[in-house]
Amino acid sequence: MSKVSVTIPSDFILGAAASAWQTEGWGGKKDGQDSYLDLWYKRDRQVWHDGYGPAQATDFYHRYREDVALMKQVGLTHYRTSINWSRFMLDYENGIVDEEYATYIDNLLDEMLQQGIEPMLCLEHYELPAYLFEKYQGWSSKHVVERYVLYAQAVFARYAGKVKRWFTFNEPIVVQTRIYLDALRYPYEQNTHTWMQWNHHKNLATAKVVQLFRQKGYHQQGGSIGVILNPEVTYPRSSAAHDVEAARLYDLFYNRVFLDPALKGEYSPELMDLLEKHQIQWDYTTEELSIIRDNTVDEVGINLYYPHRVKAPSREWNKNTPFHPAYYYEPFELPGRRMNKSRGWEINPRIIYDMAMRLKSEYGNIPWFVAENGMGIENEGQFKDSSGVVQDDYRIAFIAEHLYWALKAREAGADCRGYMLWAFTDNVSPMNAFKNRYGLIEIDLDQDRQRRPKKSAGWFRQVRDSRVLEVTLDDEDK
Repeated sequence: MSKVSVTIPSDFILGAAASAWQTEGWGGKKDGQDSYLDLWYKRDRQVWHDGYGPAQATDFYHRYREDVALMKQVGLTHYRTSINWSRFMLDYENGIVDEEYATYIDNLLDEMLQQGIEPMLCLEHYELPAYLFEKYQGWSSKHVVERYVLYAQAVFARYAGKVKRWFTFNEPIVVQTRIYLDALRYPYEQNTHTWMQWNHHKNLATAKVVQLFRQKGYHQQGGSIGVILNPEVTYPRSSAAHDVEAARLYDLFYNRVFLDPALKGEYSPELMDLLEKHQIQWDYTTEELSIIRDNTVDEVGINLYYPHRVKAPSREWNKNTPFHPAYYYEPFELPGRRMNKSRGWEINPRIIYDMAMRLKSEYGNIPWFVAENGMGIENEGQFKDSSGVVQDDYRIAFIAEHLYWALKAREAGADCRGYMLWAFTDNVSPMNAFKNRYGLIEIDLDQDRQRRPKKSAGWFRQVRDSRVLEVTLDDEDK
C-alpha cells in the first residue's frame, strides 16, 4: 500500500446527485399528484424499511435554502436533481403547470446559482405520474411518451435560461426491471413483453426530447441534453468461452438496450433477433427507429456502484417460466471479494476505468461523467465520536479510490468530465428507505431531520479547494 497524489483539473466536476422524490417530501403536494413511487408506498408501505418513504423524505421542499447553504459549505461545484413530473403538472393530459411547484423550482435554481452551484436537471427519476401508470400502464403506452414530451416542453420553456445541462431520465431500465422482469416491486407482475415495451418507449422518449431541445434552439444557447444510465460493468466468471458469452449476453440485455440507442442511435441487431427468437412482443415502427437514429444525446452520465459478475447457466430453464434474460446467465460471486456488507455489494473501484475505456473505444469517446457513486452504510451512529460527528473514513476511502480511477481514465484519453457523489445528504431509497446512509450530511430522523456534516464533508471541501486528491492504493493499482 502506498499514498498517491493526483491533481484534479480545474474544469472537472466535483458534485453530488439526488432526486426530487427522495428528498422533497410531500409538502405542498396536491391530490392527484402522486408519482409511481408514492402509489407504491401508499399501497405497500410495509416493504419500506421502518415504514419510511417519500412522504417526508428529507423535507427538502421546505429546507432547500438550508441545504443549498450546506452544499456551498461542503464545496459542491454542481448538483443534479430532478423535477418531479407528477408534481410539476396539474393536468398531465393537457400540460397545465402547477405554478406553486414551478415557483419552488424557480426559487431553488435561483438559490443554487446565487451560491455558485451549477444546477443539472433530470426530467424523470422514477417520478412517472401515478395517473399515467394506472390509466395507461405507464411507459407501455405511446400516449405517455407524448405526455412526457409535452411536460418536457413546458419545463424547457420555463427554466432553460437558468439550467444548461439537462437529462431525460435517470436509470431508465430500473423500474420496469424491478416490476416486470423480477416482480420485486408493486404491482409485482412478471411480463417480459411489457419490460421491453417500457425500454423502447423510454428510448423513444429520450430521442423525441432531444429532437425538441434542438428544434427549440436550446443547444444554441449553450445548453446540452443527455441521459443518466446505469450500465453494470459485467465480468465473466472465467475466460472460458461459455462464461464470456454469458457476460456478453447479460450486457446486451441490460446495458446495451439503452447505451446503443442513446449513444449510437440503434438497437443491436442481435438483441432484436433474440427478442424475436423468444417471441417477445413489443410495438415499434420504422419511423420511431428513425427518430432514435437521428437524435442521440450530447453527453451521458454513468451511475456506477459495484461490478456485476456472471457465469454460464448450469441448470435447465423451466419451459413453463416466461422468458427472462436469466435464461442466458447465472450470478457469480467472486471468492474473497472486497465487500460493503451493509449493501451486499462488491467494492471494485476499477469499474470506473473499465467503463471509461469502453465509452472511449465503443461509443466514440462521448463526453461523460460519473453521475452517481457512493457508499451506503447501515447503522452509521456506531461511528459517531464524542461530539456526535460520524467518522466515516470508510466513505472517504471509497470516494477517493473511485475518483482516482475517473481521473486515471481522463489521463488515458477518456472524455470524463467529472465525478458526482450519491449523495449530498442521506436520503430515502426504494424499500431501503433510510436504512443505508450515503450522505456527506447526516439526516437525524429522531431530531426533526436535523442536518449534521460527517467527517467526509470536511474532507470533500478540502479536496475541492486544493484540487489535489491523496489516495492510498494497492501498489498494483497505481
